[in-house]
Amino acid sequence: MTATTTGLAARSPKGERTRARLLDGAIRRFAAEGYRGASVSDIARDAGLTPAAAYAYFAGKEALFEAAVDADAAALIDVARGAAGEGSVRERELAFVGALVEHVDEHPLARRVLAGLEPDVVHRLLDLPSLHAVREECARDIADAQRAGEVRADVDPGALASGLESIVLALLMGHVQTGAADDPARAQGVIALLDAALRAPAR
Repeated sequence: MTATTTGLAARSPKGERTRARLLDGAIRRFAAEGYRGASVSDIARDAGLTPAAAYAYFAGKEALFEAAVDADAAALIDVARGAAGEGSVRERELAFVGALVEHVDEHPLARRVLAGLEPDVVHRLLDLPSLHAVREECARDIADAQRAGEVRADVDPGALASGLESIVLALLMGHVQTGAADDPARAQGVIALLDAALRAPAR
């Protein structure tokens, strides 16, 4: 997904605040009514704007939806990163995954997409800028941990980060669609898998 912003409107401080209001309203509307049910007119009105003014910030409804999904996903990621704390990359990633599962219900649009209620966009989920940033950060952390001898050195950090992302997305989808992550045995299995991927090699 590419969150497209048009023109220069969003570059000023006032423009950034207006864009943020639009995104907040879009997250609420799209989460409650879905892509097909929500309208740019209603979202603009919620933000105190005319529909024409909304198009100064986003090229159209699809661009607004994509930006809203990315913003809600980024907010969830920020919460989880904050909860991950310090420690080894293994400890941080395990805490990060647990926090994502714990807090996903607080992010209604991200949850809606993960729940499969927007089938037209699920296949584009991996293109979200927020997820791209997480993959890059994870790959850097793994590379640093490899240099420190905390993670096995015979795996590509980018490939491992991509694989971990796929596992985490599947876990989140399972959680919101079936509650699978709430099953202690399944949760322990995911922890064991992440642990095996990130545990320091035996000396």
